[in-house]
Amino acid sequence: MTHDHDKDCACGITPEYVDQARRRVLAGAATLPVAIAAGSTAQAAPDEARALYADPESPGLPQIDMEITPGRTALVVTDPQIDFLSEEGVTWGVVGESVTEQGTVDNIERLFIAAKAAGMPTFISPHYYYPHDHKWQFEGTLEKTMHSIGMFDRLGPLNLDNFEGSGADWMPQYKKYIEDGETIVCSPHKVYSPAQNDLNLQLRKRGIDKVILAGMSANLCTQAHLYDLLELGYEVAVVRDATAGAKVPEGDGYLAAIINFRMVANAVWWTNDAVERIGQSA
Repeated sequence: MTHDHDKDCACGITPEYVDQARRRVLAGAATLPVAIAAGSTAQAAPDEARALYADPESPGLPQIDMEITPGRTALVVTDPQIDFLSEEGVTWGVVGESVTEQGTVDNIERLFIAAKAAGMPTFISPHYYYPHDHKWQFEGTLEKTMHSIGMFDRLGPLNLDNFEGSGADWMPQYKKYIEDGETIVCSPHKVYSPAQNDLNLQLRKRGIDKVILAGMSANLCTQAHLYDLLELGYEVAVVRDATAGAKVPEGDGYLAAIINFRMVANAVWWTNDAVERIGQSA
C-alpha cells in the first residue's frame, strides 16, 4: 500500500513539515559560532584543517597500521547522502563547516575512484527512515533530531517516489560509482551502527576481513561502524578527511571522533595516503 505523506497521514511527515524542519536547522546555524554562520569556512584550506586537528608530535600510544590485502579488503562508505553532504541537506547548518574544512565530498569521491580502479569491493551502508520509524516510542537526542527534521526520509521501503534528489538520495557525483552494478548497497542502518543491517553478512560472504572506512558522520555513524566492525573481528582503517562532524554548542563532533579514531582504529589515514595504498594494492 502506498503511503502518501499528506495532512491525513498519521506519521505527520508531510512535505510542509520537512520544509519547516529544514528551515529550523538552517536557522539554527545562526546560534552557532560566527565562523559557522558567516560562511567563512568555504575558504578554509586543507592545510589549516590539518593544523587544527594535527596528530600529537609525541604520541603517547603505540602507532600501528593496517596492510591492504587484495581480495580481503573493502571500502565501506557510510551515509554518502545529500542530507549530510550537500548545502541543500537538512544538516548543512551544523556539518557544513567541517565538511568544507576536510574536503569531505571530494575525498569520498577520490576513494570511490581509487577503489574502482583497483577492483576493490565497495560497500555502502545507507541511512533511511520510513513512516513506521516515526512511530518509535523513545529516541536518543540525535535520533529525535533526525526524525524531527525529516532527515533521510523515504515514503517506504518499497517506494522510491520522490526519492531522486531528496535528502535520502546519494550525492549526485557519487551515483556513477554507487549505481555501477558492482557496488553493494546494504540494507539501511537505523540509528548509528551496522548492528541492524546486513553489512557484516555482505562483507563476510565476500571473504572480507579488512575495511577502509569513510563517510558520514564522524562521531556518529562512522564511529559506530568502526566500533561494531572491530567487535566483529575486522581490521579497520579510517580515512580521517573523508568524514566530517557537526559543530554545535555541545562540542566539535569531528574532534571527538578523531580522538577516538586514534585510540581504537587499526589505522588512521589521510585520503592521499589511502588512495596511494589502494593503487599500490591493485
